[in-house]
Amino acid sequence: MTNVTIGFIGVGLMGHGIAKNLLRSGYKLTLLEHAGNQPVDDLLELGAGTLVSAAELARRNQLIFLCVTGSPQLEDVMFRTDGVLAGLEDGKVVVDCSTVEPHVTLKVADAVFGKDARFLDAPLTRTPKEAEEGRLNIMVGGDEQTLSEVRPLLEAFAENIYHAGPVGAGHTLKLLHNFVSLGNCAVLAEAVVCARRGGVNMDTLIDVLASGGGDSIALQRLTPYILHRDEGGFRFSLSNCRKDLSYYTSMAYQQHVPATVAQAVQQVFELAESTGGDRPVPHLIDLLDTHETNEDG
Repeated sequence: MTNVTIGFIGVGLMGHGIAKNLLRSGYKLTLLEHAGNQPVDDLLELGAGTLVSAAELARRNQLIFLCVTGSPQLEDVMFRTDGVLAGLEDGKVVVDCSTVEPHVTLKVADAVFGKDARFLDAPLTRTPKEAEEGRLNIMVGGDEQTLSEVRPLLEAFAENIYHAGPVGAGHTLKLLHNFVSLGNCAVLAEAVVCARRGGVNMDTLIDVLASGGGDSIALQRLTPYILHRDEGGFRFSLSNCRKDLSYYTSMAYQQHVPATVAQAVQQVFELAESTGGDRPVPHLIDLLDTHETNEDG
């Protein structure tokens, strides 16, 4: 994989950092032009090229990275007339870093295998900050041989790489992770609002939680906003939170797993999305603070 050429689709908040670190590691990268991309001037200065067709991107490159918003976007870029599948050939590799429903992952993977190509689902945790720093976590679903070949590329932008199991296991693990993480965020947001109205000192609240059973990565990420209104360390939109939780509850239903807690957390983010969907997660606190409820909730 040392001289592999890479086609990259999805230069969003996470994808930008991934692409930048691949370029800095010396890989040849071509970006798919898209209105939703973040500014790419710095990537072009590092040597990235661009193409307007996903099919042509697949034809010209040996490995395709995808980092799109969700299941509909993945299916569109893979299956449309000028999509990735139209240009995919024997021996090429598709690595999907998006957050996608596992049943969609299997559908896409089957189509890739039908082209005699290979597929890994490799979703991410952490934030755009760690993406820019090359310190993401990756959960990989797929065969060990393909992961072994692709691992040097993943190491260009990841601090930790976990082999979750066969194809689909990476996206399953990602949804499990986000349910737990966003559940913590919802609990903390409600607690902060209640503490504010109860006159509790915010510094003391953070100290008490951090020194006991209330400590978590979610608390660490929300603390700068709670104390200083600094949202820079948690740039993940409320709309994406709601989307990921809907994927989790759907997956739980398909597996006949109770999802009572997940439903409640999803409702919290649905409420937040309805009034501020583009805002990052820390704003959940303020949105809940302006929401009045009666004694019955």
